[in-house]
Amino acid sequence: MTAALLALSLRNNSARVRFWLWFAASLKFLIPFAALAAPALAQEHQHQPPAADPHAGHVMPMDYSSHQMPMTGTLGGYPMSRDASGTAWQPDAARHGGVHEQAGNWMLMGHLSLAGVYSNQSGPRGDDKAFAAGMAMGAARRDFGDGTLNLRLMLSPDPLMGKDGYPLLLASGETADGRRHLLDRQHPHELVMEMAASYSHRLSDTDSAFLYLGYPGEPALGPPAFMHRASAAANPSAPITHHWLDSTHITFGVATAGFVHDKWKLEVSQFTGREPDQFRFNFDKPKFDSTAARLSFNPSENWSLQASWGHLNSPEQLDPGKNEDRFTASAQYFRALGGEQSIAMTAAWGLKQLSDGNNLNAAVLEATYKPNDPWSVFVRGEWVENAELGAHHAVNRVGQLSIGAVHDWRISENWKLGLGASHAFAFAPAALGYGSTPHGNMVFMRILAE
Repeated sequence: MTAALLALSLRNNSARVRFWLWFAASLKFLIPFAALAAPALAQEHQHQPPAADPHAGHVMPMDYSSHQMPMTGTLGGYPMSRDASGTAWQPDAARHGGVHEQAGNWMLMGHLSLAGVYSNQSGPRGDDKAFAAGMAMGAARRDFGDGTLNLRLMLSPDPLMGKDGYPLLLASGETADGRRHLLDRQHPHELVMEMAASYSHRLSDTDSAFLYLGYPGEPALGPPAFMHRASAAANPSAPITHHWLDSTHITFGVATAGFVHDKWKLEVSQFTGREPDQFRFNFDKPKFDSTAARLSFNPSENWSLQASWGHLNSPEQLDPGKNEDRFTASAQYFRALGGEQSIAMTAAWGLKQLSDGNNLNAAVLEATYKPNDPWSVFVRGEWVENAELGAHHAVNRVGQLSIGAVHDWRISENWKLGLGASHAFAFAPAALGYGSTPHGNMVFMRILAE
């Protein structure tokens, strides 16, 4: 499948030349990096077996997909695998990737996902670009009897792709320069995607209360951010539904208080409604002028459900007088199918009620199937009511269907190097000027530490 998708992405000579230039540059960076990392990790695991004393500073790779959970979640007495981005939940059965190490009383966790991507989007509104995307995350956790403190830092290379992000048909949201909307492009994320701390206090075996503070951080609104969802992590493209569901995952100023009872979680956030500005290396001013609430429920180890509401005060920099009420609902599913096989799915809906009178719906259905450890096959279908793509704020109904695959080569116990591709079919009214058969292709190389 990867070979077929690569062929689709190389239809014209100029695109082919740009692809091979990108491919050579990616090899030049990724392969030496992986070659340097692999021997160090191999030597580390050779001399530090997983069964060593947990206080000796040894790496302890953990498989959280099993029923024997070595640790509870950061917000309560549930399985640690339930934790996703911010304070959001995922199914308990989902794998909790990361390299773990004990350092005295602290449990340290690290995760890295970096990709070199080439995007080619067709038609009069399309473009092509090579760029780097991904994230590097570190966390430190300490338990205090009935309490748990968790510190988390997440960084992104996105600002290096430039202020106008990367081409993606039908995408909209945020601004490149403070003067024009980004249209048919996915905006870059901030250098610092999350810098947050949480403290939870156990009230009983099934009950706990917690406080989460982030600058930036993620309020209690929507499903987990797309790059953290098991159903989307293999897909190099952001969803065009991003600004209906999970765009608040980088918010400069978040305070969330919540209560966990067994399979239920209720939480309320006060946060900054304004989306990040065009300066991706700085920290925006916190205002705490917006509110969100979310109810989450994991009825079984395979399911995670949530419904949330938020009032966003002046979210758009270029439309400062416009407020938004956002409603979301989502269902995530994960099941191990035996051996190394698994299936992860997410269905989500979002509604933006804007103060100008527009009510804009969006929906996404995405899935990733792993037939074995090396391969991941992913698909995503989306439908959006968008008032930014056309003239005079007219509402247009657009959609996209994408499919792709990635093959990873495991170069050590915790490191993988992968090559993949995707193809997307875009659906839009002819009046928007996308051409007769708008589509987009992406090819990418990635390196993972998990």
